[in-house]
Amino acid sequence: MMRRTLLRLLVPTLLTAGLLPIATADDRWGTPIVESVPTPSPPSIGAPSHLLVDMHSGYILAHRDPEESWEPASLAKIMTAYVVFEELADGHIGLEDKVTVSENAWRSSGSRMFLEVGNEVTVAELLQGLIVQSGNDAAVALAEHVAGDEDTFAQVMNQYASRLGMENTRYTNATGMPHEQMRTTARDTARLARAMIDDFPEFYDWYSQRSFEYAGINQHNRNRLLWRDETVDGLKTGYTSSAGYNLVTSAERGGMRLISVVLGTESEDARAQQSLQLLNYGFRFFETHRLYSAGEQLTEARAWMGEVDSVALGIPDDLYVTIPRQEYDNLTASVSVDGQIRAPVAAGTEIGTLKIELAGSVIHEEPLIAMEDVEEGGLWRRMIDQVWLQFE
Repeated sequence: MMRRTLLRLLVPTLLTAGLLPIATADDRWGTPIVESVPTPSPPSIGAPSHLLVDMHSGYILAHRDPEESWEPASLAKIMTAYVVFEELADGHIGLEDKVTVSENAWRSSGSRMFLEVGNEVTVAELLQGLIVQSGNDAAVALAEHVAGDEDTFAQVMNQYASRLGMENTRYTNATGMPHEQMRTTARDTARLARAMIDDFPEFYDWYSQRSFEYAGINQHNRNRLLWRDETVDGLKTGYTSSAGYNLVTSAERGGMRLISVVLGTESEDARAQQSLQLLNYGFRFFETHRLYSAGEQLTEARAWMGEVDSVALGIPDDLYVTIPRQEYDNLTASVSVDGQIRAPVAAGTEIGTLKIELAGSVIHEEPLIAMEDVEEGGLWRRMIDQVWLQFE
């Protein structure tokens, strides 16, 4: 028997970051926005591959060939920083650790923070050189400090890419310098940006830092949107002659955070302008709501032959949806419970489904789980319930 119950939608609470865990198989990430409610079309921009997605819900608001394989250029440094942040979080290294600059790091071509062979530089300085100055020498120095050499570090980068569900990404170095096997996609890059913001809020401020001075040389962040729009607080630029001008941007307005990825634009100004067009479109025509919280009881179900008569049901993670503006009052939520629930029941067991609908379309489904253990009842309880079950 399937029981379906309508739920009252909660008054929305808009949050910023740090609530969604890493998920290797997060099916919600990359869900297209509901198409049954008319909204203006996304802007037509020149980036041959691009994506606009909501940070919390994972709903895609605009895209063009987001699965197209592309050269990341310095966008690879987002993963370089991510690996280093993981090492910091695990206590394997510290921000004040001194790193001796190798000749290999010093010889790095392209953008640099101008390290000198044999100098001792802190991990914190190298991270700012990596993030703000996009220093290839900083990337190599950090890779060698963490993994011994850059090739081994690239293997670690790929392990994290796999963990984050970046199925079409392959790293061969820590800098993003061209290599025939170094590839990513707009969708994978957005996944990485989300993980960076979500997992390391304590370090994310570096991505909004406009300049950094090292060895008497002050360099500005190449992300022009940090000056053009005060709501933009990251993330990273990338350029090679073969990749074109790439940019990953995140901005927050009114508690709603969006991530845009543009790949292959023709100039620095184009990547900034096209990213801003996407962000303005998303903030203007859509809104994100947190409907329910992890651990919140949404309903309860009859628990047969248990020590108690019912089991509380909820969802494992906070539930966000992104919808066209002015459509919140048209959302409906319902829960359905699968069959007869018999004790024992372990907390976390999937028992039913929560569905969110808008304009007749299901825009989200979430498993309902048992919020608590239900132990098997005594002999007398089991005998009585066994009789009642014959009439269900």
